[in-house]
Amino acid sequence: MNGYALRIRGLKKQYRLGEIGGKTLREEWQRWWALRRGEEDPLSKIGETKRIVGDRIQALDGVDLDVREGEALGIIGKNGAGKSTLLKLLCQITAPTEGEIAYKGRIASMLEVGIGFHAEMTGRENIYLNGSILGMTKAEIDAKLPDIIAFSEVGDFIDTPVKRYSSGMYVKLAFSVAAHLDSEILIMDEVLAVGDQDFQKKCLKKMKEAAQVHGRTVLYVSHNMETIRRLCSRCIVMDEGRVIFDGDVDRAISIYAGIQEDLKGVFRFTEGFRPYGRFSQRFSIEMLKTVGREIPDYSEDERIRLQIGCRAAERLENIRFRLEIWYQDGTKVGSMLSNPVPEVPAGDGVFTLEVDTAGLTSAQYSVDMVAYTADETGAETILDGVYPALVFNLLESPDADHHVRWNHLYWGHIRLRDMKLGVFGKGEVRGDECSIAPQYGGERKGE
Repeated sequence: MNGYALRIRGLKKQYRLGEIGGKTLREEWQRWWALRRGEEDPLSKIGETKRIVGDRIQALDGVDLDVREGEALGIIGKNGAGKSTLLKLLCQITAPTEGEIAYKGRIASMLEVGIGFHAEMTGRENIYLNGSILGMTKAEIDAKLPDIIAFSEVGDFIDTPVKRYSSGMYVKLAFSVAAHLDSEILIMDEVLAVGDQDFQKKCLKKMKEAAQVHGRTVLYVSHNMETIRRLCSRCIVMDEGRVIFDGDVDRAISIYAGIQEDLKGVFRFTEGFRPYGRFSQRFSIEMLKTVGREIPDYSEDERIRLQIGCRAAERLENIRFRLEIWYQDGTKVGSMLSNPVPEVPAGDGVFTLEVDTAGLTSAQYSVDMVAYTADETGAETILDGVYPALVFNLLESPDADHHVRWNHLYWGHIRLRDMKLGVFGKGEVRGDECSIAPQYGGERKGE
């Protein structure tokens, strides 16, 4: 396998639509008579879409995938994209229609809450059952047992049948078993959807340790993009049974979020959500365009100039604008407020906005725009809004201060101002005479 924990080639899986067997003797007779005459099965659903041909659906359609040892791979995509089918094939729950799967070592999986548990058996007995299924000896399970029970936080109920566990207790024990038993590949499907927040954090930490410290390979399916970002070093996006992207986590999330679009269509007035238009007829946003740019690509720290065409039905006071900025994965970065315009007469008018992007890192951003008024107490009345109004790109512009490529995965969406680092010269350091020189490198000169 040459450093690979998992290799997949040409993997396909078909399922049959409709009833496998008749529910009554009459339906079975209808099926037999139709097949005898060479006609279509009357109990099958027939379709002719891209994934449904005849009475078959192509759940997986030619997946090729290589996963290295010790890699944490995220798998994301819409419901029905083929994620869970892929994991079931890897766990040998079902067999592929075509293709090959090769892997190194043992696989521990948790595809659904409680899968592989016997409801009538106690938590302790289910630990031994799962370990045996994975091929571990009793001595190996005995050695791991105290850690599994402690991590699961269900020690007081470990000798109680698991059918009496809550869903949270169930998933805690199931995750703890899968995470602690000695397997080279760990497969998880939405396992953190159940359980309290503290336990979810502990699970993420445990999976990161499994990959980064112990060299185990982790495959993780989730619709929670934050856990994908925190856990995974690589991510694939699946759609209609195929892998449509394989690579950087941030890029994968942006594709999944559906905002990685052609930037020539940067304005969203026709398709953007207008939640306030039907409630307020006093003021409306009619036009938005960037000044001096057909395609809104900007370098970091560059200011964005906008023109906003508006229509007021009456004279208004203290009009303000708010821009709500969203990162490419759909998480909110923050908001910007404009200064107030003291008086806006009735009729059409054009406003200009200058947006300072200082601190934002290189990425694609979408912007919601809101127009509102605020009284002396700060209470606001929203007049109009467009969700979203535009999309823009910030391109990395390396310079002397930013000499490394920013890592969004670990460092965040905002680049805070740089610290000043001073280097002391040789000599004795004494009490409050010490200070950090506001300079880079070199020796600190004596006072």
